[in-house]
Amino acid sequence: MSDIAPLHPPITPYASGMLETAGVHRIYWETSGNPDGIPVLFVHGGPGSGTSPIQRRFFDPARYRIVLFDQRGSGRSTPHAELTDNTTPHLIADMEALRRELGIETWLIFGGSWGSTLALAYAETHPERCRGLVLRGIFLCRKSEIDWFLHGIRALFPEAQRQLAEFIPENERHDLLTAYHRRLVDPDPAVHQPAAFQWATFEASCSTLLPNPELVSAFCGEKTALSLSRIEAHYFVNHIFLPDNSLLANVGRIRAIQAVIVQGRYDVVCPIVSADELARAWPEARYVIVANAGHSAFEPGIARELVAACDRFAETGAFDQ
Repeated sequence: MSDIAPLHPPITPYASGMLETAGVHRIYWETSGNPDGIPVLFVHGGPGSGTSPIQRRFFDPARYRIVLFDQRGSGRSTPHAELTDNTTPHLIADMEALRRELGIETWLIFGGSWGSTLALAYAETHPERCRGLVLRGIFLCRKSEIDWFLHGIRALFPEAQRQLAEFIPENERHDLLTAYHRRLVDPDPAVHQPAAFQWATFEASCSTLLPNPELVSAFCGEKTALSLSRIEAHYFVNHIFLPDNSLLANVGRIRAIQAVIVQGRYDVVCPIVSADELARAWPEARYVIVANAGHSAFEPGIARELVAACDRFAETGAFDQ
């Protein structure tokens, strides 16, 4: 993924640290780019995937103060794959604590997939802290979306979904979420690690318009596979710890915030219907459909739109049509 043309050149952080919390979690963060630039917070997906260096490259390092952080249990945050006190309100509180720790008054929030979920939840809780929102691959984490992801997706990826399902005994396959969750939270690596591999392989295999073995490999490393699958299942069985449909119901709180929604037409992991519903509820937001793309932020067309949006915002403070 290192040769994606629209991205800015690779950079290294100028600062990093661990944010302490009131409980067991310690949150990894880093800053790169221009210390005096526009603060932007990259909110990673999953939940549970963690950040990677390529994600710094959506932003012009001369114009942005780029903040990446690993959500609870993810990436370099500790303890790894820990579910205690790992809820959406906890993650929102971590984002606010990090903002204060770094001395930032307001920032641009950038998130895709689960990152769009958490970005919306944060913005609806703290709209006064958001200069703007860059959202990609919209996931509102409703029951219909989770059911599609684990079951309905077989309409387009029957091989991948069959492999996911057939790992589970036949009498449990009617409810894959419950079956996988039970295995993923089991403390025995002989139980949770094979389940994690199956879940991560499935998700990565469905995330791009064309097959991408590099993405599958990145998702399926032992550490990432466990945090991704365990934390996703944890959030899904708990309805993301928010009231049903709350993100769409509360969009009125953020309609005054500058925003762009970038959605791949053929996104199978987070189908376009959710982005469409969000855009209809939020007509002030700029809505961009990428005609030849699936789910991944690193699909060339999606990466191009995301970089262009951030460049425009740095120049004008808006996401112009």
